[in-house]
Amino acid sequence: MGGTEEKYVKEAFDSNWVAPLGPNVNQFEIVISESLSTSIKYHTAALTSGTAVLHLALRILNVTAGDVVMVQSFTFCGTTNLVSYQDAEIVFIDSEPETWNICSEALAQAMSDYKGKKVKAIMPVHLYGMPAKMDQIQAIADQYQVPVIEDAAEALGSSLNGQSCGTFGLMSALSFNGNKIITTSGGGALVSKNKEYIDNARFLATQARDEAPHYQHSQIGYNYRMSNIVAGIGRGQMEVLDDRVAHRRENNQRYREFFKDIKGITFQTEPSSNYFSNYWLTAILIDPMLTGGISREDVRLALDAEYIESRPLWKPMHMQPVYKGSKFYGSGVCEKLFEQGLCLPSGSNLTDNEFDRIFEVLSRIFKKSS
Repeated sequence: MGGTEEKYVKEAFDSNWVAPLGPNVNQFEIVISESLSTSIKYHTAALTSGTAVLHLALRILNVTAGDVVMVQSFTFCGTTNLVSYQDAEIVFIDSEPETWNICSEALAQAMSDYKGKKVKAIMPVHLYGMPAKMDQIQAIADQYQVPVIEDAAEALGSSLNGQSCGTFGLMSALSFNGNKIITTSGGGALVSKNKEYIDNARFLATQARDEAPHYQHSQIGYNYRMSNIVAGIGRGQMEVLDDRVAHRRENNQRYREFFKDIKGITFQTEPSSNYFSNYWLTAILIDPMLTGGISREDVRLALDAEYIESRPLWKPMHMQPVYKGSKFYGSGVCEKLFEQGLCLPSGSNLTDNEFDRIFEVLSRIFKKSS
C-alpha cells in the first residue's frame, strides 16, 4: 500500500457509501483515464476483474457462437476463457521472439486463412508489461477491418512510442488484481475513446437494468461493477503508480547486473528506445545448452527449497488440456519460451536482504562468487 488508500476507504465508510458505485468509483475512473492520456479523451468503466472487462468487450462487439476471435496463445486463461463464455471459436496465435507477444506474421496468415469468416476481434497481450508490436498488429486489423481488443492487464505504466498501453485498441483491459503493478485487491477497468462502449459496459455490469421504477431487464447482464470501497484503494494506489513502475524496473536492472557474465541467460527486453516496459515481472530464459546443463527447473526448485517463489512462464493456451484441438498458427516460439522461461521474484517491495537471499541461491547454482 502507498499510504493514502485508507483515507479514501475511510471516506466511503464515513459517508456510509460501501455498496457498488459511488464517489470513489467515479474518481478512480477519472484518474485512470487521465493517467493514460492528457491530450486524448478516454473513458473508463471500473469493474470487478480484468476477465470481466474482456468479457464485456466481447459482449459489446456482439461476439457469439459461430464467430472467431484471434487470441495470443502465450497468456493467462483470463484472456481466453471469456471467448468460450460467448461460445465463439478461438484461434491461437504464436509469439514473436523479440517481445514474446503476438506474432504479426502468424496473425497475418491466420487472418488470410479465415478471410470470409466472422472474425470479430483480435486480442494481443502486453506480456509481463512488455508492449506488443501494436503498429504491425493494427495494420493487419485495419486490412481486414477487425477490431483490436487490447489486453493491457499487466502493462499499466508501459508505453510504445510514447503512447500508453491500454490506449491502442478499440477497447482495452486493465487489471488491478492482487499481483499487479497496483492493486485494488481485485478489479479491472475497460478503457475506450468510444463513450457509448463505456456506457454500455456500465449498463451490462449492473445486471442490464432498464430505466424503470421497478426492476426490468431486456438483456442478460452481469454483476461486474466495482465497489466504492475497492475503488478507494485504487485511488490511493494510482498515486504511487510511477514509484511502483520505477521499483519494478530497478528490480529488473539488479537481475541483469547479476546475470551479465553468465552464459545462457537472456531477458525479456525492450527491442528499442521506443518501448517502455513496466517490467511487472522480470522474466528470463535459461538455455541448458549454454549454462552447462542448468535448466529452468533446476533454478526454480533451488529457489523453492529456500522458500523463494519463482514460476515458469505462462503455459501457452493452445497446449492447455481445456483447449485441446484448437487451431494454432505459428512455429512454436511460445512453446520454447515456456520450456526455458522463468519469472523471478519481482515485487515492488523487495528489500536488499531479500535480494541477498535470492542472489545467494543463484550464486550457488551458477557457481558465481558473491
